[in-house]
Amino acid sequence: MNVTRAMGAAMRRIHVGNALSAFGLGFTVPYLYVYVAQVRGLGSMTAGLVLAVFAVAALIVLPFAGRAIVRRGPLPVLLAALVTAALGALSLGLAGNATAVLLSAAALGAGQAVMQPALATMIVDCSTSDTRSRAFAMQFFLQNLGLGVGGLIGGHLVDTTRVSSFTLLFAIEAAMFLLLVVVMATVRMPRAPRLGDVPAPSAKGGWKQLLGNRAMVQLCVLGFVLFFACYGQFESGLSAYGVEAAGISTSALGTALAANTLMIVVAQFAVLKFVERRRRSRVIAGVGLIWAVAWVAAGYAGLGHGSQEMATAAFVSTYALFGLGEAMLSPTVAPLVADLAPEGMAGQYNSAFALVKQLALAVGPAVGGPMGASLHAPYIVTFLLFSLGITFLALRLGRRLTTVQDRPWSARASRVVTRGGAPSEPVAAEA
Repeated sequence: MNVTRAMGAAMRRIHVGNALSAFGLGFTVPYLYVYVAQVRGLGSMTAGLVLAVFAVAALIVLPFAGRAIVRRGPLPVLLAALVTAALGALSLGLAGNATAVLLSAAALGAGQAVMQPALATMIVDCSTSDTRSRAFAMQFFLQNLGLGVGGLIGGHLVDTTRVSSFTLLFAIEAAMFLLLVVVMATVRMPRAPRLGDVPAPSAKGGWKQLLGNRAMVQLCVLGFVLFFACYGQFESGLSAYGVEAAGISTSALGTALAANTLMIVVAQFAVLKFVERRRRSRVIAGVGLIWAVAWVAAGYAGLGHGSQEMATAAFVSTYALFGLGEAMLSPTVAPLVADLAPEGMAGQYNSAFALVKQLALAVGPAVGGPMGASLHAPYIVTFLLFSLGITFLALRLGRRLTTVQDRPWSARASRVVTRGGAPSEPVAAEA
């Protein structure tokens, strides 16, 4: 019972940390381009480089973050990442030239990237196979809520005619990260029980061991397609397609993004009840089909011959359907990464999956942006096929997962039957 209480107390602080970090990022991320290009007068080229630096910094640090989490534990790595991000945010608000802006963006991007696998590993260590899906669903819910609230408040604080308003914005972001340092420094990390049928690790696993895990490699390929076909298109290809092909106004684009967030916030826990008793591979396959419908709706918005009101409604529904799929993925994919990781290797696996995500988010806009702006029909067809590819890859992955990895509730059922039956005849974990 003491272990359970300790895990619950730690999990509450972790959720507070997720909310605070998302709130701080929501303050500044939507306004980075305007700040660098217009407010600081450094031009669109420098602003574009700042966004690229975020991705490059993440790609550089994430391969080392996993090993650091395995060796030192997730909490020290998280605290170091938070301090780095706070310094980057504060210096970004004070930077007046291109060099200072780029260096500050690198620090902020590196710190932000390392936070993700560190927090995910802490969730793994403070949860069991019974509670992990709900814990990751709560994390995703709070992240979206924090980003939305932070962006809303930040939008009312900024004034493009006053540099000081942006300096205040970045100072608040830095304060959020430092407040999170104080909150997380009080966390006492218990060690959670692990699934019984995950293969035992070697003493020094590392990247070679991870690449030898065929199920994890397949999940990384699937993850790349997921992030490339959805998140990598939100603010690049899909928005460009909406404006150029469907004639969507900027206000309607904002409504579509709001519909995505609202769908996640409203549907997250209703969806959780639905997916908790379903095979994880089938849930991910279902997301691929939902997103295929979303791309069909986007195709109607830009390529159909209906009214502008119908086109706008279809485009908004595209973002809402993406949100529904995201709500299904949050309690499914992250817990699966954790359950594929051998004992003590969760940090390495979380960092590897975060690296895949960053690669997809870097490649997605580069490919989707030009296509969405000019090659309208090929753009829709391409990403419709990618969504159907998600379904195919998920079903293929399901054949490689163990029963408990794909259907974690079966472990609970087998434990209940075993306790109720004769001690000499345990029941296998089969659904």
